[in-house]
Amino acid sequence: MRDLAKVTTAVPLDNFLARVSFADGTERDIDLWPYVNHGGIFEQIRRDPAFFASLFIENDTITWPNGADIDPDVLYFGLPPHASEEAWRAALATQLQAELPAAQ
Repeated sequence: MRDLAKVTTAVPLDNFLARVSFADGTERDIDLWPYVNHGGIFEQIRRDPAFFASLFIENDTITWPNGADIDPDVLYFGLPPHASEEAWRAALATQLQAELPAAQ
């Protein structure tokens, strides 16, 4: 399987949205609110729009200066925060199926 989930660019937009591009060329606007709407390391991101906008790419995913980041697989597959193992497996199975050559 290719390394699809690598985030290559991310541009912060309004209302906790980010325009995210992945290594496979996929680009989409992703609502990051469900991921940053938690306390702890995400609190500053949630409370300060300028800090949210300071996101950058490090280790192939969206990261903030305080060290917070979001798993690139979660972003790529559109999984909810704290996704179950079943949700991960289903997303992976769907992706693997999509990569299989079409039957002739």
